[in-house]
Amino acid sequence: MEQRRRVGAYGMCRGSDGRVLLVRGSALCPVPGVWQVPGGGLEHAEHPARAVVREFAEETGLTVEATGLRAALADVTIFRDVGVVVHTDRLVFDVVVRGGRPRPEPAGGTDELGWFTAAEAAEVPLMPFTAELLGLPVSPLPAGLPRAAATEPATGPSAERRQRFGAYGLVTDPAGRVLLTMIADGYPGAGRWHLPGGGTDHGEQPASALLRELVEESGQLGRVVELVGVDNLHNPAALGPEGYPIDWHGVRVVYRVAVDAPTEPRVTELAGGSTAHAAWFTPERLAGLPLTEIAVLALDGGPAAGRP
Repeated sequence: MEQRRRVGAYGMCRGSDGRVLLVRGSALCPVPGVWQVPGGGLEHAEHPARAVVREFAEETGLTVEATGLRAALADVTIFRDVGVVVHTDRLVFDVVVRGGRPRPEPAGGTDELGWFTAAEAAEVPLMPFTAELLGLPVSPLPAGLPRAAATEPATGPSAERRQRFGAYGLVTDPAGRVLLTMIADGYPGAGRWHLPGGGTDHGEQPASALLRELVEESGQLGRVVELVGVDNLHNPAALGPEGYPIDWHGVRVVYRVAVDAPTEPRVTELAGGSTAHAAWFTPERLAGLPLTEIAVLALDGGPAAGRP
């Protein structure tokens, strides 16, 4: 089956009574009749925090502000009718309403919206990621769904434009040292020190991908402590390893990670990987290091969780 990737931004919006706003998929949606928190796919180069504001306006008529990043999830949806498997990375923000009047999306992907308690939401068909967010048991989609995969955007990579989702870590040990990795020659940012992490594989959760990358790039076993935020990188003329420029859009979530039993870092990736070296640094040794932009952001307090 053909594999596709997409990145989406979604919002958890609570009313004054604690109910959560949900929208129902219309007949034009690949999953009609199924409820979820509002949101949808990122446009190329679009910051996730901007995407959730745009999607809310389109789907609900409400103007919202993203106040923080609640969760980073991934799931796989199989469209057997056309032989497509879609992996969706879902960034979920907490949002607050700043204006507007609620209404479904006119002639679009939603035909109803409503405010639900968790108990009320348990009585309607839910997208699995929405059930997880609400702390409800995750159930398969109704029989016969999803359908019409052709309505999903074809988001596979092209030679000119790439979108990549990655997970990175601000990794520390009990002594307060920070683990950094050096980017290898032939890759954007070569020679600079970077946060451990990298792109997620098809079907892989972001946190699991980060812990895998941590082992590959440094030989360390870590545990995820918390989700810090999301970083958005758009370089319309990045020079990739293939040697030609591409319009690059990177969406990168950052976690705080603890390594309780640190060892001497050792790159265990196969030869030709993007990591040349890994090392532990005391706070004093960080000064003057050539760092990537996301490493600077993380060491200065973390990327903005809810603002572009």
